[in-house]
This record gives sequence, structure tokens and C-alpha cells, in this order.
Amino acid sequence: MTVTSWTYPPELVEALERFGMRPRPDTPPALVRGALHDLYRYELRRVRDQLRAGALHRPAYLERVVALRKQYWPLTLQLPAWERICRGDG
Repeated sequence: MTVTSWTYPPELVEALERFGMRPRPDTPPALVRGALHDLYRYELRRVRDQLRAGALHRPAYLERVVALRKQYWPLTLQLPAWERICRGDG
């Protein structure tokens, strides 16, 4: 079994560290992106639940959603782009 070594660019590592993620060279981009996507969905659901409970008004909700989208910018890249950027060498 061959283990692919991944080189995560500093900008991506910095963004991921804000979420408590520090991928190792043997961590596939698919795994990292999947975990980040799960965290993003959790946070979106949390904000949605606050809206439904009346703790947030619609304008504040929309601001929070936009802020989350900006915070989770690595998800704007599809998996093939992650793999290309992280230059897997198999």
C-alpha cells in the first residue's frame, strides 16, 4: 500500500488551524475537506435553530450566514482543486 504525501499550502493550513485542524502530510484532502464541511453544516444548523427559536431576527441571521461563508472559504474549492493545490505525489 502506497501512502500519498500531501503538502498543504500555508494559506490553507492557516485557515484550517482556526478550526482546530492541522492536517499531516499523510492526511488526504478529502478527509480534511469532509471534516470542515461537517463543521460548517453544524454551525449553519445552529444559527438556523437560533432563528427558529426567535433568538435571532432575519437580518442578523443573514449576516451570520454570510460571515460563516467567508470564514469557511476553503469550502469554495471543490475536492479536485484541493488535491491539485496540495500536490499529492503518489
